[in-house]
Order: sequence, then C-alpha cells, then structure tokens
Amino acid sequence: MKPDTHPAYHEMTVIMTDGTTFKTRTAGGKPGDTLRLDIDPKSHPAWTGVQRIMDTGGQVAKFNKKFAGIGMRKG
Repeated sequence: MKPDTHPAYHEMTVIMTDGTTFKTRTAGGKPGDTLRLDIDPKSHPAWTGVQRIMDTGGQVAKFNKKFAGIGMRKG
C-alpha cells in the first residue's frame, strides 16, 4: 500500500440545534474544529413528525395564489 494515501483523521465537536454537543472523528476540517448544525434529527420534520411552514418573504402566499385554481374542475 502506498504511504500517505489516507486523509488525516481527527476529532471534531458537533453542536446540535438545542445546544448539546458531542465529539466525532472525521477527515473533514481541521483538528479541533466545531460544526454547528442548523438542522438535525431533533428539529427536522422528517424525524419529528411536526411540520412548520416558514413563510420567507411571502413565498408560501405567492405559491398559493399562483396555483390556487389547479386541480379544480371548471363547470
């Protein structure tokens, strides 16, 4: 096997959205780096089953207005 073919493997601290932390080992980043998560299994709707609609700049209202008539039969 060739020498120096594997990337450096070191510890990194991960901070979850609720503030809890844990250490993991990774080949990404630098030794001692911190990764702060915006979405994790404690907050993401795919895992929690609770869905929130965040309307950023009226995008949801714009979508609803644009596609309000689709699927309705005209008679």
